[in-house]
Amino acid sequence: MTATIERGAATAPVPAPPQSTATRRRTGGFLGSSNGKKVVMAVTGAVMVLFLLLHMLGNLKIFLSKDSFNEYAHALRTLGDPLVPYRTVLTILELVLVVSVVLHIWAAISLSRRAGKARPVKYVAKKSQANGYATHIMRYGGLTIALFVVWHLLDLTFGVVNPKGFDSSPADRMIAGFQASRWWVTLIYFVAVVMVGLHLRHGIWSAFQTLGWAGRARYKALKGTAALVSAVLVIGFLAPPLAITFGVVK
Repeated sequence: MTATIERGAATAPVPAPPQSTATRRRTGGFLGSSNGKKVVMAVTGAVMVLFLLLHMLGNLKIFLSKDSFNEYAHALRTLGDPLVPYRTVLTILELVLVVSVVLHIWAAISLSRRAGKARPVKYVAKKSQANGYATHIMRYGGLTIALFVVWHLLDLTFGVVNPKGFDSSPADRMIAGFQASRWWVTLIYFVAVVMVGLHLRHGIWSAFQTLGWAGRARYKALKGTAALVSAVLVIGFLAPPLAITFGVVK
């Protein structure tokens, strides 16, 4: 006896079993995916780059005069005045920056752990020098930057380790902080800012890749943009402390 099988029933697509609630929780949606974490890194990185650009422009006002620098610092604290209380807008911006930093670090650590789990056995072939260089810059550079930010806040924002203390004007704190007698502070600042530049160069390029902009037609242009932005920030941030240390700004 020959069994007859209906063609429609035999060839009909078999629906995939629905995901359980536990499985959906584990995936975490878009933010739980590698692409989601890369987008988080790109967006939070853009926020930090914008902050650095504005901060650099403000620091350069020290070349105009001490009053100009102090006016800039005062303007930051009175944004929105008189509609909102003193320092309200600045505090909100600082919170956005802190959240961006935390999310950026979270995404970086999550991606690193995921990559490690996906490749538990190391490749026999050695990584290229470029990849190894970039990995070390992003990993140890990030730690160096984080430690420097803490010192920077204690020195120039809160005046805890600054010779002039908190009650002095922002310009006086900056000039006192980078005096020739405190050359080691300038050296620490120099190393940290260079690390920021290297971190940014790789980070900006990675963001272009994540957002799908780094095609062949724009490869050289975007590579150049990443290098240019990082170079401008490094030079802009190093100019004031070096000028103070060598007596150009007094």
